Amino acid sequence: MSQFNTRNLLSVVSAFAVAFFCTVSTSFGEDGLREPNAMDRQISRIIDILMPHEHLSQKEVDVEYSQRWLDNFIKTLDYQKAYFLKSDIETFNRQVPNMPEWLKKGDIRFAYVIFKTYLIRLDERMLQVQELLKQPVDFTLDETICLDRDKLDYPKNAAEAMERWRKRVKYDLLILKVDDKEGQEAIDKLSRRYKSFQKRMHQTDSNELLEMYLTAMTTSFDPHTTYMSASTLENFEINMRLELEGIGATLGSEDGYTIIKHLVPGGAAEKEGSLKVEDKIIGVGQGADGPFEDVVDMKLDDVVKKVRGKANTVVRLEVLPADGGKTKDIKITRAKIELKDSAAKGKVFEAGTKPDGTPYKIGVIDLPSFYADMSGMRNGKEEYRSTTRDMKRILEDFNAQGCDACIVDLRANGGGSLPESINTTGLFIKTGPVVQVKGPKRVSNVPKSPYDNNDPKNNFKIDCYSDHNSDVTWDKPLVVLISKFSASASEIFAGAIQDYGRGLIVGDYSTHGKGTVQSLLPLGEALFSFGAAPKMGALKVTIQQFYRPDGDSTQNRGVLSDVELPSITTHMDVGESDLDFALAFDQVPAQMYQKFNLVPPAIVKYLKQASAVRCAQSEDFQKTAKKIECYLKNKDKSNITLNEKKFFEERAELIPEEEEKKQLEDTIKQDGTDIEETPYLREVLDITADYVKALQVGVANMPNPAAIKVQPAPAKTNPPAPQPAAAL
Repeated sequence: MSQFNTRNLLSVVSAFAVAFFCTVSTSFGEDGLREPNAMDRQISRIIDILMPHEHLSQKEVDVEYSQRWLDNFIKTLDYQKAYFLKSDIETFNRQVPNMPEWLKKGDIRFAYVIFKTYLIRLDERMLQVQELLKQPVDFTLDETICLDRDKLDYPKNAAEAMERWRKRVKYDLLILKVDDKEGQEAIDKLSRRYKSFQKRMHQTDSNELLEMYLTAMTTSFDPHTTYMSASTLENFEINMRLELEGIGATLGSEDGYTIIKHLVPGGAAEKEGSLKVEDKIIGVGQGADGPFEDVVDMKLDDVVKKVRGKANTVVRLEVLPADGGKTKDIKITRAKIELKDSAAKGKVFEAGTKPDGTPYKIGVIDLPSFYADMSGMRNGKEEYRSTTRDMKRILEDFNAQGCDACIVDLRANGGGSLPESINTTGLFIKTGPVVQVKGPKRVSNVPKSPYDNNDPKNNFKIDCYSDHNSDVTWDKPLVVLISKFSASASEIFAGAIQDYGRGLIVGDYSTHGKGTVQSLLPLGEALFSFGAAPKMGALKVTIQQFYRPDGDSTQNRGVLSDVELPSITTHMDVGESDLDFALAFDQVPAQMYQKFNLVPPAIVKYLKQASAVRCAQSEDFQKTAKKIECYLKNKDKSNITLNEKKFFEERAELIPEEEEKKQLEDTIKQDGTDIEETPYLREVLDITADYVKALQVGVANMPNPAAIKVQPAPAKTNPPAPQPAAAL
């Protein structure tokens, strides 16, 4: 992790930051927003100073970045261009030249001007909506609504806004009809939804506004540089250490209600037994007999804060059961919760046939992120949680069970800790470079290694992170499963495995393409070395770009699969290259490293052919092909019909796509505690079995791909009995 790199910078920032202690304002304005205070100003000024020193670009906020900044902020508030008028945007744009100077002074009043204008427009639109909901709706008219933001302009006046919302209400009513809600029931539901959204936006506090405003500025440099408020930073650290204190439940928000979305296995709520998924929390009380506080229409973050608390304390929940029963009063004793669903887990399957006629045993590891208990590491905690430790334990168990190959599933892995991705790679190789890192010389503090290199251009320095541990936990065949959602640290792992020829990459056409390194700079801790540091949040800033051992960046391009499987996610616009202001792909010189040559081109060619034959015969992959065709047909459609008959006809075509997206969401959420054998995973297991066999007997002795016949799946009444890996 990068540190502040010059004492001069620290002293300059600290000199004015000390003023925080004696000038904090406590005045409050309308809606739950207080007036900008000294802390807001200090945070803004600190970030203005840090950005050109710490960000990879080494640039300051100028007029070009200010225009991006303003556009980002407005887009955050009004993505569908449904609230602001065109005259509002023109007024805001005239202030762009002043924004760099305001930032230097820590003056964030412009954010309040924009946001209060937004609240005024929101209230105006909601008045219009309530009138629209009283009017009859004609679903036989041949009219359309445009949902593509880039093809929309802001309404010129209230009448044009009213017409746009007339279509929006009509569209929302059609969507409710899909769920068999219509007539007065649909109108009431929609009215409550709009009012709840309006109320939540009026509950936005000054810390949230500051986070939105400053993040709009930092993301004008690249998509991954953000300002985290104190509460956001706390949640980030919880996710990284996979541990929190609370009831062990994931909460969501719907139409003003806080909904139970998931219960953590083994958590306090699951053990108590009364709380169920989809239950609605309508009140929260502290202690065994504390009074209930109404939380209907309360911001989700605020509800979470009330439910979360120290272990061994009691929280009471007033709950509307999902099944429609009577309101329940549930008392739960909070406990320390390990987020095991977010940790690596393993399971052993059987696939293919060995030369002796027995099946191959293949261990599958589901790895949702590269995590580490950073505070535990800093404090010298002996048994701190980390990806490498958990992976090593699972791999040792696979070895004990006599597994022939291992699959590491990174499809839902969005990244995480850079050191953990390097150390995890070291479980599969002896020693050598894993990732190269390029950054400004005054930023980089990577320890020197035998592989150091220098880029003479632009004052950048190239360093190399290497695996120096010669111990190899897994030396058998390896398959890495990827998707377009595999990003950052997972791309470092997959890229190194591919460059070394250590394992086969299977899945989507490519990974996400995030090839940048972020450093977390807690502002309070860095600025105040005396006493308790104030909670000022943190700057998560892009400081470096990383490169594979062969010199290629993964930025925008990602890691390409050796064997591609049909998947709708390949075609979705969810990659790095689809994000605003993403940095460009480039290259640095290759490092020297010893290749394994375990992925020869002849074997890859065979595996592609054999997989293509199986997929062509598979009913599930045939359905996937149809879903992809349907998705591509409708992908760029910006105008949606509001004629009910045509709407439902078009909707019928989109059902397969929606099912696919639902399955994708379930995969990303990782709500399960087990690894399920889906048709997709079965094909990956078959590819892995072919891969192991081809390495053993040679491609020339493998069956002709054209003669492959897909065997029917085992009957559900008599499934194979996978053996669980060691419990973590």
